Amino acid sequence: MSQDLDGPYLRSGQVARQAGVNLQTLRYYERRGLIAEPARSPGGHRAYPPETVTLLTVIKAAQRLGFTLDEVAELIDTGRRGHPTPDLRARAQAKIAEVDARIADLTTIRTALTQVVTAGCDSLTNCTCPDCPLPYADLATDLTTGRTTGRAPGRAPEEVRPS
Repeated sequence: MSQDLDGPYLRSGQVARQAGVNLQTLRYYERRGLIAEPARSPGGHRAYPPETVTLLTVIKAAQRLGFTLDEVAELIDTGRRGHPTPDLRARAQAKIAEVDARIADLTTIRTALTQVVTAGCDSLTNCTCPDCPLPYADLATDLTTGRTTGRAPGRAPEEVRPS
């Protein structure tokens, strides 16, 4: 930490290292306005106040919670103007709903993969397993012929009886 300005400051590399980001991320956040453009030292180096490390840590934590950089920027901007961020609760609730939807999707994927393993599937396109839950061959046939089977994935085609 140097003290040539009106108090202690950190150079770019120090901030990046302490916050666990790379220099490109630091510059990008600066361009986006997430962190303030720093003062310059007499030697022309960027001189960041120590609180920049805390702010970067908060930004990274918010991203891990699923907030986009645009959302983080809005929340930070509101806080910088000295206003509380009452919509933080609503945004967090919306993120919970998004996470729940992703969990549901991943659960569906996990179930399908478990079925593939349990059934003993051996190919995506020409599976010899009689109970194959993956209808890729059926779907490919349907797409090339233009007809649809109307059956659930993994179900065998029903016999068509003449009327």
